[in-house]
Amino acid sequence: MMRRTWAEVDLSALRRNYRVYRDLVAPRPVMAVIKADAYGHGAVPVARALREEGVCLFAVASLSEGIQLRKAGIEGEILILGHTPAELAPELTGYDLIQTVVDQAHGEALAAAGLPVRCHVAVDTGMGRIGLRADDPDACEETIRFLAGRLSLEGIFTHLSEADSDGADARAFTRRQIALFEAVAARVGDLRLVAHCLNSAGGMYHQTNLPGPVRLGITLYGQKPDASNILPAGIHPVLSLKSTVSMVKRILPGDSVGYGRTFIAEAPMRLATVSAGYADGVHRLLSNNGAVLIRGKRAPIVGRVCMDQITVDVTGIPEVNPGDIVTLIGRDGGEEITADEFAARSNTISYEILCSFPSRVERVYFGQ
Repeated sequence: MMRRTWAEVDLSALRRNYRVYRDLVAPRPVMAVIKADAYGHGAVPVARALREEGVCLFAVASLSEGIQLRKAGIEGEILILGHTPAELAPELTGYDLIQTVVDQAHGEALAAAGLPVRCHVAVDTGMGRIGLRADDPDACEETIRFLAGRLSLEGIFTHLSEADSDGADARAFTRRQIALFEAVAARVGDLRLVAHCLNSAGGMYHQTNLPGPVRLGITLYGQKPDASNILPAGIHPVLSLKSTVSMVKRILPGDSVGYGRTFIAEAPMRLATVSAGYADGVHRLLSNNGAVLIRGKRAPIVGRVCMDQITVDVTGIPEVNPGDIVTLIGRDGGEEITADEFAARSNTISYEILCSFPSRVERVYFGQ
């Protein structure tokens, strides 16, 4: 077994997730968000699979991510959602990428480059990160029209900050965000810009009268925008995290396990050492807290998570042997550890978990 820890990426599940979501939001087109290496799944393989499904709209976070796709031969529209310095305008035009304008000064700097940079303008309706303030519609309209005369302005967009929450306040806030954005879009309707505001959760739980694309992110990968959400039938996780048992040993009462001796055996136990640690994305907060699956059964993590290894209690799984496959995220038989469970035990969210697997965790693709 050459692999020590790896992530299995089921491209057939990715395709099915896309089809389910596409049908849910039709006739709106879907913009596939493949930033952060497609949320840790591998941007180029994901983009290629989606291109075969007919996807022609993509979103990334940075210029380098966009260039990576172009160099891999990915065709279609690619929107950079984050900031790119104006001095890199030649790369934007050279690779035919669409740049987000984060504010008027950024737009002016891009225009000063003297190149036909394709752009979408960000509009801030309450997220508070980037964009023109939608609650000042006069200034917002003035800036959009100013930029439309100086750049190859093709669209405007906003981002919903609480679309994944079912609370009354959150739903009201989301409705206000959408209304603010619709008002800005109406003011510049004569410019015939693409206007988009729905993210994964927005497309599932909210409506807008604007026909622009839905930006499909976390749900494309079979994960919930929020752990409390219920996904449409047919959407399933795309990624599983696997490792192997390197050693099995017995310990006696009073024996300690791991750094800091945070686990002391109270009875004879059988432990398995697993070749995965925090350098593989297995967060240290899982120390004496998380679990893995071996031979279809749960094995609790005992002791501290190390950089490259963990130890798990397999006293109740006597058939475990070195070389056995360990599932850290995914299904084994009738048991499953979801990314949401993994994240909750790590005091974070599934997004961070999926994006935290380093390059040494090989991605293995199947279902193509």
